[in-house]
Amino acid sequence: MHLNPAQREAIRYLDGPLLVLAGAGSGKTRVITRKIAYLIGECGFDPVNVAAITFTNKAAREMRERVGQLLGGKPAGLTVSTFHSLGLRILREEARTLGYKPRFSIFDATDCLGILADLSGSVDKAAIRRLQSLISNWKNALVSPDQAGKMAAGEIEKLAAQAYASYAATLRAYQAVDFDDLIVLPVELFRASTGTLDKWQGRLRYLLIDEYQDTNASQYQLLKLLAGPRAAFTAVGDDDQAIYGWRGADIENLRGLPRDYPRLKVIKLEQNYRSTARILKAANALIAHNEKLFDKKLWSELGQGDPISVTACRDNEKEAEHVVMKLQAHRFEHRAKYSDYAILYRGNFQARALEQQLRDQRVPYQLSGGQSFFDKTEIKDITAYLRLLANGDDDPAFIRAVTTPRRGVGGATLEALGHYAGERRLSLFAAAGEEGFAQRAQPRQLAPLAEFRRFIGRFGDRAAREAAGPVIEDLLAAIGYESWLYGEEEKQIARTRWENVRELVGWLTQKGEEEKKTLLELAQTIALINMLDRQEDGGQPDAVQLSTLHAAKGLEFGHVFLVGVEEGVLPHRESLDPAGIEEERRLMYVGITRARRSLHLSYAERRKQGRELIPREPSRFIAEMGKDDLRFSGGKTAAVPDKTTSAARLAAMRAMLNGGQMADKRRMDESEP
Repeated sequence: MHLNPAQREAIRYLDGPLLVLAGAGSGKTRVITRKIAYLIGECGFDPVNVAAITFTNKAAREMRERVGQLLGGKPAGLTVSTFHSLGLRILREEARTLGYKPRFSIFDATDCLGILADLSGSVDKAAIRRLQSLISNWKNALVSPDQAGKMAAGEIEKLAAQAYASYAATLRAYQAVDFDDLIVLPVELFRASTGTLDKWQGRLRYLLIDEYQDTNASQYQLLKLLAGPRAAFTAVGDDDQAIYGWRGADIENLRGLPRDYPRLKVIKLEQNYRSTARILKAANALIAHNEKLFDKKLWSELGQGDPISVTACRDNEKEAEHVVMKLQAHRFEHRAKYSDYAILYRGNFQARALEQQLRDQRVPYQLSGGQSFFDKTEIKDITAYLRLLANGDDDPAFIRAVTTPRRGVGGATLEALGHYAGERRLSLFAAAGEEGFAQRAQPRQLAPLAEFRRFIGRFGDRAAREAAGPVIEDLLAAIGYESWLYGEEEKQIARTRWENVRELVGWLTQKGEEEKKTLLELAQTIALINMLDRQEDGGQPDAVQLSTLHAAKGLEFGHVFLVGVEEGVLPHRESLDPAGIEEERRLMYVGITRARRSLHLSYAERRKQGRELIPREPSRFIAEMGKDDLRFSGGKTAAVPDKTTSAARLAAMRAMLNGGQMADKRRMDESEP
């Protein structure tokens, strides 16, 4: 594919640290993958010495595939991974230096929530989640438990800091880490061990970082440490698309690059290959209201395109009705597919009315952000066994596995075992095999525990040596999970859950065969696996995509309906300070630039909250887009449609129904108010 001059310069520049400011739709993935191919194919870099780092498994997989196509095969040893996968790789290799076993466990958010609930003795899930979020923020800011205690301002923060210290100690006792640790622990390791840092700096000699604006403090420090004084890296990002401040991403990392690297070269990618000129003009006008780190302006050679429609609706239910009807009409007029359309919104609460209308109108749709496959109860049941095979010190996995299905181990037995394990500072699995516990417990308590230990031992040996497929099949048969499911659940629910388990088994079997990995090797990274990795490229269903603006980042659609563009929704009512407004404006900018050919905005003049209808005002962002390319309808600004326009619409519809040509369609589009 043709490269423009800025892209070509970014690919070939190797004289020092480089920041590529890649505007929306400007071909940043093309630049990263072409640069990897350039480094390996033309500059003589060993693939082992090149690492490309991004935020999602999907992006990493796409990069690997593109590089393989460019080089005529996937280069052995090349690192293309997420931040967390790279951190896991470092920790696995350096585990003993940090005092961990190589088979340490990775606890997911649910596991960690359970630990915090036990430590705090609270049953208030909302409060525990707030504590979990606070601890995560501390970790991402590289604040240790001791530092958190010293910084604590009031009694609540002091209690939170104490919980943080207990939580960190508990994770270490379990030989486990959480997701934040996958970045924080490598940073701590590299700071403490110059020898280890030298080894990794020598191994990863050129770094390419995608979505750089989304890095948090700990990720930035990890990159700085790996880059070292050589500073051989290309960071690709866009300050106008920094929308994850709420989860720790720090736009200051972009601001700090020129300070930390005085030799930094900046190259701007401003040519957009996605959207029409009118869409980009509105996006540029909007984002110009933010304080700019780096000036840039998107432009396109894709033509003017249709005006942007802005519709005021009586209330949010009428808005949903209007959007679905307009989408249906637009699809019919343009003979498009449902999958060409997306309805984007600020918060998940807005989806309910839209879903109802789509169902009523029998429009197929796909809702983003549904429950993760690995969060399903039946999948967590089976992966508990896999986690325990990988790490006998994984206490949450032990408890779930020994009780699902029930093996004669009750609450009293687990409580007694927990007390003994705590005194001896052992895992539950290890404590169950000690003579000291045998002297305290009743024979009827010991027998099922002993049998369970032998069971895990047998399958642990097989999981380390044999192919993944047969071992997981035999494990399921041995625990009788299928019959247990049908005994616990209604028949239809049991069937659905068993189908999910079979899908997991099929995927593990295939992954084991393709990657030549045993079940134990797959189990060691089970907590990091994203189900996108198990999906074949069978294409997306022909369905309208419903998505939050945050989840839509990185995607594009032919036609976008952006709903709820109101004060208090977008921008959100809790983000009205100057910094918050700027991030909300960037979120709106992301929504606008998802659209390729047409963009439709709408807002409700009244929004239902509880039993009340609360008056709403259109978002300030609409006015900031400029009025030249916006066409307003509905509400107080509605124009009365004239008979000529209505007749033209009817004539065009009839022409299409009769198989006529599309000549009238463009005229009708241009006349749309």
